[in-house]
Amino acid sequence: MTEELTETVSPELCASKIFEISGTKFDPDPAADLWPKILQHKWLMSEKLRRDVGLRVACIDFLENMEQAREEYLAYAQRNIFNEMGAQTISKELWDIISDSQPPKQVVQRKIILPLTKQDLSKKHGVVPPKTIIFFGPPGTGKTHFAKAIAGALSWWFIEIAPSILMIDGTEKVGANLRLIMEKSRNLEEAVIFIDEFEEIAGSRDEADRVDKSITNEFLKQVPLLKSQGNKILFICATNYIRQLDAALLRPGRFDCIIPVGGLNEDERSTILQYYLSKLNTGKVDLDRIIKITSRFTPADMEYLFQQVAQFSFEQEFVTKQDYRVTTDTILKIIPKTPPSLTDEVIGEFEKDSIAYSRF
Repeated sequence: MTEELTETVSPELCASKIFEISGTKFDPDPAADLWPKILQHKWLMSEKLRRDVGLRVACIDFLENMEQAREEYLAYAQRNIFNEMGAQTISKELWDIISDSQPPKQVVQRKIILPLTKQDLSKKHGVVPPKTIIFFGPPGTGKTHFAKAIAGALSWWFIEIAPSILMIDGTEKVGANLRLIMEKSRNLEEAVIFIDEFEEIAGSRDEADRVDKSITNEFLKQVPLLKSQGNKILFICATNYIRQLDAALLRPGRFDCIIPVGGLNEDERSTILQYYLSKLNTGKVDLDRIIKITSRFTPADMEYLFQQVAQFSFEQEFVTKQDYRVTTDTILKIIPKTPPSLTDEVIGEFEKDSIAYSRF
């Protein structure tokens, strides 16, 4: 944008300039509010027409179409931010392949999806939808999947902020990069902002060095600012190690919901297994048997298992030149090569954390 967009002009001078350009009189305070918006409109008109538009043309056009002009500028500015931050659209299919019986889905549906999609009813009863959420649980249990699925269910943009992006300019710049990204996020509408491996950049300050403490302190400042905005935005963080997060982040006031995402019961595994089987060239598969022997599998484990099954069946048909169909025996042959992530110890620790930290 041009320098004139950021110049400081007194209220009296703003009123004088607007009157001189357009012949319309405004009191100083309203004029001071309008002047930067007029300059923004001039910049936007110039961008769209690919030539410099004079102040007089821009001012008159803005005053005649004030509400529409402001909406156009905000939409254009948002589009640039979405492009810069790598926003994605997510299919609603992701939400559908999560079993309705899975506890995190029930919580998300009740506490997040319904209040945001039934706004008149939620306003009537004073329900304020959450804006900040932590998913925690063992690796591979579907925390990232849940964040993406929420964006798909709401038809919102999905933006993932990897810790590596924050660290691109070195550890000393992480706090500044975080502040810049959060400032951009506060200006968005209908977006899910997601940070995975949250413990890497918001760990406990008790034993942290100076830089890590400053990063966590920045989060403590930025989360309430994000929550105070009136826009439609969800800030979701995921961690495998919730015990490593700073205690101040886990107290009420910063994150509205702290939701455990653990292993899958038989109904939940059935939903995922049927989804992956539907993508394969199958023969006779004993689904009940496969459900039983995948009791310690996470969603990520099952995705990997079926990638291996698909590759195996592809290679078999390539070699034999005959139609190859995946059967129970095929899956039983591959399963020993894809050990599950969950153990009794991991499940036990997760259950303790669920009691200690869950809040929704």
